[in-house]
Amino acid sequence: MTVRTAAIAAALALTAAVAPAVPAAASADSFYSYDGSTPLSSYAPGTVLKTRTLAYHVVGLATPVQAVQLLYRTTDAQGRPAANVTSVVRSITGDTTKAVSYQSAYDSLDPADAPSRAIAGDVTLGGLLPNGESLLLLPSLLLGYNVVVPDTEGQTADFAAGPEYGTNTLDSIRAVTSSAATGMTKATKFGLLGYSGGAIATGWAAALAPGYAPDVNENLVGFTEGGVLVDPAHNLRYVGGSPVWSGVIPMALIGVARGYGIDLRPYASEYGLKVLDELEHASIISALGRYPGLTWQKIAKPEYANPNSVPPFVAAVNQVNIGSAPTPSVPGFIAQGNAGFLEGTTSNLPGIGTGDGVMVAGDVRALARQYCATGNRSIEYTQYDLLSHVGGAAAWAPAAIGWLADRFAGKAAPSSCGHIPAGNALDPEQPA
Repeated sequence: MTVRTAAIAAALALTAAVAPAVPAAASADSFYSYDGSTPLSSYAPGTVLKTRTLAYHVVGLATPVQAVQLLYRTTDAQGRPAANVTSVVRSITGDTTKAVSYQSAYDSLDPADAPSRAIAGDVTLGGLLPNGESLLLLPSLLLGYNVVVPDTEGQTADFAAGPEYGTNTLDSIRAVTSSAATGMTKATKFGLLGYSGGAIATGWAAALAPGYAPDVNENLVGFTEGGVLVDPAHNLRYVGGSPVWSGVIPMALIGVARGYGIDLRPYASEYGLKVLDELEHASIISALGRYPGLTWQKIAKPEYANPNSVPPFVAAVNQVNIGSAPTPSVPGFIAQGNAGFLEGTTSNLPGIGTGDGVMVAGDVRALARQYCATGNRSIEYTQYDLLSHVGGAAAWAPAAIGWLADRFAGKAAPSSCGHIPAGNALDPEQPA
């Protein structure tokens, strides 16, 4: 079996079951706190603040693999200086010229569930997701890449606050390429890789890179994402009333409100307040299927049955609509499932249509077409009409790794521009 074949086979294990573990609180760890006397704002984004090397853990068990972790300066959703953590596994071949930044789909409102915590040995229920994703890191390591895993949601777990995911990812790359402990340099080439919650970070990093981090952008070979969140206002309506994915509604409301410092509680019904309190520090593992049939209307007071009647909601949801973000300048491979009925989501509303159970296929097509129309013709789009969100991950993973391998090899990027079916309007929401 060739290395590439082995990598693809390993990637297919993405959805394999993870051994059960007993949840435990994340350890109090001073590494995560910036305690220097110099104001954090004095440091440039990407500056390394602390460094440590430890054993890479899987479900709390130490492995022979070593990981380097960096505390670095970044920028939060509101443009304020912040400290964040990223983890690095160095190339098994010693190659310092190429790396994959893998954005985890840990999807949690609890900082204890971040990938760096799992890698350091903490065991939590929500941390099972980044533990399971260790399977996806193996193919990249077998191909000789350095692998970087940033805590994309930041240290306050601002779930779904997309721009913050992007800056955390870009400043992670700045940090690892300036640290002697990682072996990488400013000339190291990077590919961005992420599915679902990881696609939030991947897409926003690619979109923000030309303006926020042109130094990083010049060394990006491409981005690949699947199960993509585009216009959260559409997703709110798409998953509303579904038996499984409706639990993501209050999670996203909490995370985005937290990231942008807004208070949605005055608009919530008594039941809505109960749900928001229950999920304040929840992970997607505990939220899915917990509130079957949940809708915005059940969470909000009757006078706010239309979410666009809530000014803070409109302001926040427009901030996280990647359809309003700049177009990436590097090649992209975007994949999206469209058989959401397999996961219980049968919604097909006008202007929204169908999706993979949580993500809206028409939105993703529209985004890919928009990139093509605004100057990036190196966009490949694939739609899995017979796969849902979970099934789409298994199809996307080996294709994504192969696509990135071709970019690192210098091959011309394929294009679907001119052949992508029409999608939805991605216009900003208007106050009601």
